[in-house]
Amino acid sequence: MADDIEARLTAVPAPPASPEGADEDYHARRTLRRGSAGWLLLTGLGVAYVVSGDFSGWNVGLDKGGFGGLAIATVLMGAMYACLVFSLAELSTILPTAGGGYGFARRALGPWGGFLTGTAILIEYILAPAAIVIFIGDYVESLGLFGLTSGWPVYLGCFVIFIGVHLWGVGEALRFSLVVTAIAVAALLIFAVGAFTEFDADALNDIPVDTAAFGSTSWLPLGVLGIWAAFPFGMWFFLGVEGVPLAAEEAKDPVRSMPKALSLSMGILALLALVTFFAATGAQGADAVKAAGNPLVVALEGDGGPTALSRFVNYAGLAGLVASFFSLIYAGSRQLFALSRAGYLPRFLSLTSRRKAPYLGLVIPGAIGFALAAATGDGARMLNIAVFGATISYALMALSHIVLRRREPGLERPYRTPGGILTSSAALVLALSALVATFLVDKDAAFIALAVYAVALAYFAFYSRHHLVASAPEEEFAALAEAEAELSRD
Repeated sequence: MADDIEARLTAVPAPPASPEGADEDYHARRTLRRGSAGWLLLTGLGVAYVVSGDFSGWNVGLDKGGFGGLAIATVLMGAMYACLVFSLAELSTILPTAGGGYGFARRALGPWGGFLTGTAILIEYILAPAAIVIFIGDYVESLGLFGLTSGWPVYLGCFVIFIGVHLWGVGEALRFSLVVTAIAVAALLIFAVGAFTEFDADALNDIPVDTAAFGSTSWLPLGVLGIWAAFPFGMWFFLGVEGVPLAAEEAKDPVRSMPKALSLSMGILALLALVTFFAATGAQGADAVKAAGNPLVVALEGDGGPTALSRFVNYAGLAGLVASFFSLIYAGSRQLFALSRAGYLPRFLSLTSRRKAPYLGLVIPGAIGFALAAATGDGARMLNIAVFGATISYALMALSHIVLRRREPGLERPYRTPGGILTSSAALVLALSALVATFLVDKDAAFIALAVYAVALAYFAFYSRHHLVASAPEEEFAALAEAEAELSRD
């Protein structure tokens, strides 16, 4: 059987490869450092992607749906991420490579599906750091650190310093991320203890009711539609955790460590979302924090002045932003590396250094992110574009799980998603709902993301799909499936 499949693989027409792709040292020049991250570092990475969202951003959902609307939206989006994470845990044990979502979709949905998924992930992971670095600048200015103001020198410094750490090596980078993330998580728990001493349940529903909105109550002051409009902000408690599989190629024993890290990350994030949401809104009221740039500080200070705890949380918020900024740079570089190595994007972007870091995959997205931040200064708009890209990738990754379960039930699965395709189907439906909700929040951001998508698709349609590298891991995995399918038909 294996010999037959190997023969079929030889006979299946491979995507055209350039002379560079045929070189024996092609993959030697595009190698990541394997075995650098165990389950603890991977769990820290999953939390680091997201933790900045606990400090700021989610609270704008109160203005869209009130406490009840955002609470329901957060529960639904949390369910979407949980279902997606369990689906990705299974997929990551089937194909533990740096391609992550792109690799899963490539096997399930073909080259077009792989490219659509990978591009959506790239939109998320290039735009999100550009947005977060602006928020870092705002924090630096508000804290009066070194007399700096928010602007391009701060943005440039952040990109240079933290990309430099990534160039040093993945193990060192993930350990740095784990330490900063631990500080941010500890601060959130300390904040919750302090804020719960001022908790008032009546303050949760103090946003004025819009009597013209359908279904409006004190619980849903903006009506039923407010729940849907709050979806993108409910996502902020979890946005990015799906990026853990991008580290699979550098993980120790990814078949075991990846499902464990994904599950632990999701559990920690759910706990942090619960305590942060209730503590912040119950301390000073939903109306007080709905438009705050630093809602946790507002929840602690109210009408009074700064306290020792509020100052500590303010500095910890900066640590949370740094953790997310740092880890999202990592995720973007690995997705770019995988797409480039397979020929979907220019191949030089996947070259790695002596320390096995994809240096151009780090520097070029960093340069793009810096330029966007310096030119626009609009962090909220860029985050909305990132959310739009994320929801597309979620839908396609959930669909990939469904397709592979139905089409290849006999595929070896060291880990199986609880609930099977029912779980991934729930993720698919909720992801599509969140995608539509982005138009309710920021139509311009959604259309900008679509325009970027269109340009990328044109590049793929007219050039890169004709120059794929057949020996890339994700391409070989897909070719194996095609050979097996052809053999079963004979």
